Amino acid sequence: MRKIERNTLVIGTKITIAAILAILVAEGMELQFSSTAGIITILSIQKTKKETLKTAARRGMAFCIALLISFACFYLAGFRVFSFAVYLLVFSMVCLYFGWTEAIAMDSVLITHFLTEGSMSGAVLVNEILLFAIGTCFGVLANLHLRNKREEFETLAASVDLEIRGILKRMAERLVKEDKSDYNSKCFDKLDIEVEYAKQSAFRNYNNQLIHASYYEIDYIKMRENQIEVLKHVYESIKMVEMIPSQTKKIADLIMKIEEGYHKNNTVKTFLKELADLFKEMENEELPSNRDEFEARAVLFYIMKQLEEFLTLKEKFMERYQVKGGNLGE
Repeated sequence: MRKIERNTLVIGTKITIAAILAILVAEGMELQFSSTAGIITILSIQKTKKETLKTAARRGMAFCIALLISFACFYLAGFRVFSFAVYLLVFSMVCLYFGWTEAIAMDSVLITHFLTEGSMSGAVLVNEILLFAIGTCFGVLANLHLRNKREEFETLAASVDLEIRGILKRMAERLVKEDKSDYNSKCFDKLDIEVEYAKQSAFRNYNNQLIHASYYEIDYIKMRENQIEVLKHVYESIKMVEMIPSQTKKIADLIMKIEEGYHKNNTVKTFLKELADLFKEMENEELPSNRDEFEARAVLFYIMKQLEEFLTLKEKFMERYQVKGGNLGE
């Protein structure tokens, strides 16, 4: 709670300072409607650097179109409310078509100044362009200080890792038990929430990188999401194992090894080798003696294939980023 309050205070202070500075600059340049520069600044500030720049670009293009539409409306029908209504209808349709909805209100505030002045002379036009430029620039400048929150992401990613470790441990324990009536999927509910938090952090960090942006954190979370989907299939399979063949313990032991060997620099190649050896060992064993054992071993085989997919996802991720260092989790 304290962290949230502190962040809110920082953001509020940043917005206030940027808006006041924009107004002071506009006043210093003796622009009319100088307070509008502060409003534009407030509306220009977004959550990340990239969002701020993209929004500024969209609003800039929209403002140019707004000037053209308003010029046609005011000079064809006069500087009156009816003309502004026609402008607003046409401009809104254009913005909605191009997905510039955030520009409708801000740009239209500037256009109302033409209506108030009853003119679109060069001086009035320059006044509005400068208000737009000053407000937008201070909005962009206010967000240039934003930095990647690497520690935040690592903390959230570690929470995801911890939840997955717990799930793997429970899988190893429950696989060898015939009674699975109390084994449920509630653990995945918390994990999904943790992943979502980490994903949001990863995208915020990415959007705060203007140069040499890295997809590392986003790819990491995507890999985790894929692994979680695999684990959900493993969970469903474990629930189906009612008979416990002799091979069950070997698979459970391997799952436990994966959990215990859970380390950020683990390439999982050793685990994949052990799994491949286990596949060969099971191929050389005698065929099932009855239908129940056949069905149980078929499910176990499917679990092993899912574990292979789980490990392969990490292996591919490590192969892509291993040379860059800073790898997270298994």
